[in-house]
This record gives sequence, structure tokens and C-alpha cells, in this order.
Amino acid sequence: MPLAKSTPFPMEDCSRSVLEWDKFLALLSGYSVSTIGKQWILNLRPSTDRAWLDRQHSLVDEMRLLLNEGAQPGLGSLFDPISLLDKSRIEGAALEAEEIRDLMNLADDISGWTSLLRVPPERVQDRIPELNALSAALFTTDLRPLVESLRTKILPDGTLTDDASPELRRIRREMERQQRAIEDSLRSALRRLSEGGSTQDDLITIRGERFVIPVKSELKRRVQGVIHGASSSGQTVYLEPLETIELNNELVRLLEDEQAEIHRIFLAMTRQIAGYGSIIGEGAAVLAEVESLLVRARFALEFQSVRPRFSDAVSADFELKQARHPLLEKRLRNSGGTIVPLTLGLSSDERQLIISGPNTGGKTVSLKTAGLLSIMAQAGVPVPAEEAVFPVFENILADIGDSQSIERNLSTFSAHIVNLNRIAQIANSGSLVLLDELGSATDPEEGAALAVAIAEHFLRSQAWSIISTHLTSLKVYAANHAGVRNAAVGFDEHTLSPTYALRLGVPGASAGINIAQRLGLDPEIVTAARSQLNTQTRDIASFLDRLHAQLEELGEERRRVQLLEQEVARERNRLATEGMKEWRAKVRELEQKLHSLLKDFEYQARETVRAIDDRAAQQKLSKHAEQRIARLRREFQESFNSAVVADKTGADKGDQHAHPHVIRNISVGDTVKLRTLGRTGVVQREIDTNIFEIAIGPMKMRVARDEIAEVIPVRSSPIDAARRRGVSVSVAEPDPELRAEINLIGKTVDEATDEVEKFLDRAYLAGLPRIRIVHGTGMGILRRALRSMLERHPHVASISEPSQAEGGAGATVVELRA
Repeated sequence: MPLAKSTPFPMEDCSRSVLEWDKFLALLSGYSVSTIGKQWILNLRPSTDRAWLDRQHSLVDEMRLLLNEGAQPGLGSLFDPISLLDKSRIEGAALEAEEIRDLMNLADDISGWTSLLRVPPERVQDRIPELNALSAALFTTDLRPLVESLRTKILPDGTLTDDASPELRRIRREMERQQRAIEDSLRSALRRLSEGGSTQDDLITIRGERFVIPVKSELKRRVQGVIHGASSSGQTVYLEPLETIELNNELVRLLEDEQAEIHRIFLAMTRQIAGYGSIIGEGAAVLAEVESLLVRARFALEFQSVRPRFSDAVSADFELKQARHPLLEKRLRNSGGTIVPLTLGLSSDERQLIISGPNTGGKTVSLKTAGLLSIMAQAGVPVPAEEAVFPVFENILADIGDSQSIERNLSTFSAHIVNLNRIAQIANSGSLVLLDELGSATDPEEGAALAVAIAEHFLRSQAWSIISTHLTSLKVYAANHAGVRNAAVGFDEHTLSPTYALRLGVPGASAGINIAQRLGLDPEIVTAARSQLNTQTRDIASFLDRLHAQLEELGEERRRVQLLEQEVARERNRLATEGMKEWRAKVRELEQKLHSLLKDFEYQARETVRAIDDRAAQQKLSKHAEQRIARLRREFQESFNSAVVADKTGADKGDQHAHPHVIRNISVGDTVKLRTLGRTGVVQREIDTNIFEIAIGPMKMRVARDEIAEVIPVRSSPIDAARRRGVSVSVAEPDPELRAEINLIGKTVDEATDEVEKFLDRAYLAGLPRIRIVHGTGMGILRRALRSMLERHPHVASISEPSQAEGGAGATVVELRA
């Protein structure tokens, strides 16, 4: 299944280059997190399939609902798995460690997406039917067993854990014992040789998977053994003493056994992945489309976009309200500017719009905005506007900008005519035609006649058309023909700058002579230019000037009314908000108490477990304690949220716990459960008949009698229970001067493991968020042993291998639990 699907029934001609569709796709693809999602976006095409359009916009709407609720699918591991899945199906083929890890992470993302759909946020449970339909095939197979099985065997760096198989565990235990025997033998040899001054350093190293010791070159013949290389200076040779050769041979054999077992495990894991191959491939295709939806939803949220509506053929409408060109808006944001929105409207009775006005007033931007937003809508992308209604266009045809072609020996005018002829042959009632500066680049009188004729042709063909012009004849044509509307772009003659606002229903004044006069052109030239205008042209210009002045006054009055309406709305919101302040303050206070109590509970529980001397009992209790802490934290948070919502909505008014019976018999020393927090505490003293001082851990608080849900029997603490079983208990104080790094180079596995466990306890008590363990590279035995232990340690949140600058494979970075 291709991950980047094609668009059904694509639009045949949409003037992609002129309307900057590819540039917009580049902007949109910047929200992608994977190459597959980016490719999906770059393959988007406008479609004429109304069912596909409705479904795509519904999917984007549902993804926006999820984003608004804070739920986001995990897509960080998305890639095209087809080649790896094909490889997994080949008999006898084994995937590499990195390939298995990538497929495991992809399967985890797929499983996470289906889990999100199975248990979505409460407010969107019944509002995402299209996303459920899109992912329906993924619900047939649960990938969690595969992910959990692989994750227990493979570490984040791609190496296998000791528990990947019983045989691998046995081999690695044998290797550890063999390594200790070799180290003991070599240390013994070092002690003998150092007395005679034969050794260069008191150090054991590895050459070619053989343990060796450094010996001075001039004394190498005094020591019996095999030389495995020399230092770069030549002053030291690395020698394997005769008594350790057999021990090293046995270690090499064990290494070969380990590699054979690793290969067998990888083969088994490959077969396991192959069994889930079809659902992983299907899931990757679904996630690719999910990412495209996520990209469009993020764009919609950032650019305040809306879902477009599509009008039917009977009552067709083309309306944009406060629309913005996304590429222009992005550019203006980066430069600190603001965009002026565009509002225009056409209907089945008025399908042609003539836009006039001065240069740089925004005529071309209006055409490009209408064209690009139409393509976006028919490609399933929300449009940046307050409201947008489009017909479903069969094609979008544009002639914008300088079309001069040197290669084809065409002038600007000739190139425009060639393009107009092509558009005229294609355009029909289902087309959107965008023409910029129609009738320009030739004799004004002939250009005006040609422009009117072309506009009449598209009017007769019932094509939707938007035409920009400076020609007075086209303005008059629009005023005198049914089905045509005039529109003007604004220009402030006082500041000599465009306002970019589009005003419907009136033609615009080009104002060339007025602008020239205000810019300081010689008055004689200006007077001569005005004298060249005929009476009709002067009258039209004068009328347009007066009309735009009146419209400007009306616009100012409208803005004042809008400001008053906004002030009224703000006052209404302020009054509504003040009524919530006391309730919100109470919620914040309770939330702070909840977090404080939870933090204290976690600390006490971990300290209790850590205080037990018996290591086996400590590890068992630690595991259960961490699980219980996580469950209680979740339960406390859910209970708190439910209580807050019930209080806010009034849902607790009919609840029997909303006004429960009051506990009468409460004595000092009783253990009681608090109704609001759901925690237990000990009664310290009775302040009066209705107020008690309750101790919850180290915290004391005053509680009303009706806040006490019940009196429960006192249970002994884990420390007391441990003491009664004969286990000694002590509590260690955290070390504030503790460093965040430990060096274990030269240590045996047992020694290193013991030191790391002690170091973890001290680091956790000191509140360190992260530590670094330096163990060296060697043969990887110490690294694997330590990482295997760290994976199971209750204080460890995650482990990772640092960059080469921080030690690479010779070190391990450990993130501690909060």
C-alpha cells in the first residue's frame, strides 16, 4: 500500500505556478515530523470529488478537536517499513538490531494511535467518527504484545538484554566468570612482573578480543607469552601471558557462542515481526495520512483557518469574509507587519467581479488570494478566513503577471493573448477565471475594447471570473451589465499609500494624476495632463473621488460602532469572569494541597523502602511501591478532577456524597479519611467541636468535621512491619555535595554493580535529575551488565548512550525518576 496516496478526481488545470500552490505546499510541509508525512502533503492536489472533499475536511476538523483537547498522536518513529517487512518475510533472513528497533518503535506508535482512539478525551468520544473509520483496519490486531515482547529483549542502543533468552543469560554469566578468572590471572602476572620492572603500566587492556598486559619492549623476551601489538611509540608491547592463553581461548569461544545465540534471537524476532507485517504496513499508511491531517490541523490553528463550505450547483455562491493569503501573511509576520484581510462575494446571478483602483493597491493580491484559497479548499486544507463558501470548481485558470517569453519570441501582450485564448477555450460554468490588468500592454483604446469583449465572453460562458483593471471602459461595463459587480481597492491620498482594503459595489479611481501632483510633479505638467482628459473622463474621476470620500466617512462610523460593541462585550465578559474568581482560587488552593500531599507520600514511601537493609526485600517492595505510587497518583488526580467538575456543573447536588452524614465520634489519635483529598491522616488535637488538627505525613492542617468521611483502623507503617519481622531499618540522609558522575573503569561486574546501586540511592536522595556512569568500552561486558541492571532499577526513568564528546559507548546517561 503506497504511503503517500494520490488525490481522487484531481482538477485538470489549476494554474499551480501562477497561484504559488507549490510554495504553499512547501510552507504546509514544514509542519511535518517525518519524510513520509511531508511526501503526503507535497502530493496534495485539488479534487473535484465532493465526497472526498467532505471527508477530508471532516477528518481535519476531528484532528483539530483532538489537538484542542491536548491529545496528539505519537509520530516520531514513522517511516516507510515496506522494504524491512519484505525482508522479514524472506526465509532465513534476520533483521539487524537497528531495523528491529525501528519497526518496534513504529509498531508502538501505531498501537498508541489505536489506544488514543479507543479511549479518546471525554469531550470528543462521539465526535471523531471519520478518524475511527480511517483506522478501522488497525483495531483487528493488537500490536501491544509484539511491542512488549520486543522491548523486553532489546535495549534502546540496539543490544540485547541478558533476559532475551535463557541460553544468552547462561553464556553471558559464563563470560563474566571467565573474564574475572582472566583478570585475576593477569593481575597475578602483573604483580610478579612489576617487581622486576618489566611492565610499563599496572593496567589490563584488550587487543583483538584478547586480554593482555603492557610490557616494556626491551624486556618482552623475559616474559613468556604471545605479543598482540605495540604502542604507537614502540616503547610498549601488549603481551598475553602463557598462563592466560587457554582462559582467553575459552572466552573467545564464549563470545562466538554469544554471537550465534544473538543471531538466533534476531531470527526469532524477525519471524515474530513478519507475523505482524501486514498490520504494521497498514498502520504506517494510516499514520502517514494521520500526519497529513495533523499538519493541516496545526496550520489551521496557527493561521486561524476555517472549514470551507461548498455551495451546490442550484444556489451557487463564492464568498470570502476576512480572508488572508497565507504566504503573504507568513512573510508579513516575519517582518513585523500585519495583513489586511480580503472580503468579496459573488453569486449565481453575479459571477463576474471587476476590481479597479491605483497601482500597489492590492488588486493582484486579491486575485491570488481568491485563487489560492479555492485550491486549498478543494485539496482538503482549511482556509485562513472568518468564513468561506466556494463552488466546486472544475478548473482554476489564471493569467497574472508578465507572461513575456523570449524563447517563443512573444512580447508581453502577445503572451497574454496566447494564454487568454487557451483559457477561453477551456472555461465553462464550472471554471474560475482570474485575469490581471486585462487590456494592458497595448494601445489604450484598442486594449479597452478588447478587454470589454473578453469580459463579455466569460460572462456569456457563465464562468466565475475576477478581473483587475485600470480601464474606465471596464468600470462602465461592470456598472451597465447584469451579472457583473464593481469593486475597488483603497488608497489613502493623504499618505499616498494603499490601504489594501477591497470595497465591493463601487469602481476604483486610478488616481494617477492626483498621486503625481502630491508627489511634487511640475504643476504645469499636471495641468497639461488634466487638460488632455475629455469631459466624460473628468466627470467620472470627480464622481469617484466624491463617492470614495463618502464611503470613507461611512467606514469610520462603522468602526466607531464596532468599538462600542467590543467595549460592551468586554464589560459583559468581565462581569461573568468575576463570578468565577473565588471558585478558581479555591480549586488552585486544593490543587496545591493535593500536589504537596502526593509529593510527601511518594517521598515517605520511597524512604521507607530504601530504609530496609535486606536487598531482596527492598527490591521487591520498591517495585510494588513504585506501582502503587503511580496508581495512587492517577486515582488522586482523577478524583480531584471529578470533584472539581462536579462542583462546577452542579452534578454533585444529587450525589449522596455531596452532603454526607457527619462523623460524630472522633478522638485524638484516630486515623481518618478526608473527603475532599481522599487521603488518610491522624487526628492530633481537637480545636473545637467542629474543627480538628489532622497530620498527613509532615503536614498538619485544620479540617472541618464534615470533611472527615470515616474513621478507619490504624495500620502499622512498612518500617514498623519490617522491624517486627526482624529486619533492621535505617534512614540515610541525602548528600548535598554529591557529584553526578561515577567512574567504574577497572571494576569487576560485581564491584561495579554494588557501587552503582549505592550511588543511585545517594543520587536519588540528593534530588539529582541525571547521572553519568563511566564504564569504558572494552568488550562491552560491564556495559551490558550495568544497563541490564539499570533497566530494572526502580529509581531509573530511562537510560541512553551519550554523544562521542561525552564518552559514547564508554558511558551511560541515566535519567532518574522525579
